[in-house]
Amino acid sequence: MFPIIPANSVTAASGNDEGIFGFGNIYMGVANTYVNSTNLMSNAGVISSDITGVGTSRTSLAACEYGGDKGIFGYGFASGAGYINPSNLVSNTGVVASDTTGVGTNRGHLGACGYGEDKGIFGFGTVSGVMTAVTNLVSNAGVIASDTTGVGAARQQVESCEYGGDKGIFGFGWSAGTGTTSLTNLVSNTGVVASDVTGVATARYGLTACGYGGDKGIFGYGGPGGSAVSMTNLVSNAGVVSSDVTGVGTVRNSLAATQYGGDKGAFAFGFDYGNGGYANLNIIGCPINLVSNTGVVASDVSGVGTAKRDVEACSFN
Repeated sequence: MFPIIPANSVTAASGNDEGIFGFGNIYMGVANTYVNSTNLMSNAGVISSDITGVGTSRTSLAACEYGGDKGIFGYGFASGAGYINPSNLVSNTGVVASDTTGVGTNRGHLGACGYGEDKGIFGFGTVSGVMTAVTNLVSNAGVIASDTTGVGAARQQVESCEYGGDKGIFGFGWSAGTGTTSLTNLVSNTGVVASDVTGVATARYGLTACGYGGDKGIFGYGGPGGSAVSMTNLVSNAGVVSSDVTGVGTVRNSLAATQYGGDKGAFAFGFDYGNGGYANLNIIGCPINLVSNTGVVASDVSGVGTAKRDVEACSFN
């Protein structure tokens, strides 16, 4: 007999069982050191120790899912090269591939998310202080398309996540005209970016976002300028961003987030302005804050791996 599925039930999207954090900057007050190491997150929300990296070491990149069960890192800033546009595919077992020659405008401090259930989109960012709203679609085979003319306010340090099962949202960031912002731009299930929606949350940049609950999303942490917070903002399955939710965990920015366990999320790594250095617990790890399938953020869990900032993450498998 066929199984009976209750009406209006939510099924967790595929490709969200495990996560991967990768690349970043381990600057400790002496010199910038960009890395390409990765850390896998299990379907129980446990982060692994460092895995030797593949691809150009860089920071300020973006990552998203594609193909239903795989991921992709793209763009960023590399020592000696400046803003670049290579990409690195992530297999459904979490293995990162070597660099793929880039397509699209070289840039960093951009966002990325999945859409259409098996495709992705990179968007916004900056090139040497010049901000853009340009986007690049990712096919279900992991191929990045050439630039699509941007829609919405050009800005950097924007973040993005999925919602509604097959759509996405870019939000927040820093605009040359207005400074910190809470604007959002919805992405349809065909990858079309909508015009700006006025935000209701605290304007900030350096935050991160991920999906949870199978069809909802969450933005969290970041800074309104020269500081950092731990507040979060939930995204409904209709793409509506909530007002601020009181934060939990270490105040920080320049962190990353991914889905795991099919319907849950996790925030990890980052930079803690309050301590004047990297947010790490017991010096050797990173703070992890798990997000339940109802969007509740848990207190810090001591992580493993090299503490770093401007890292990115996505889910796979």
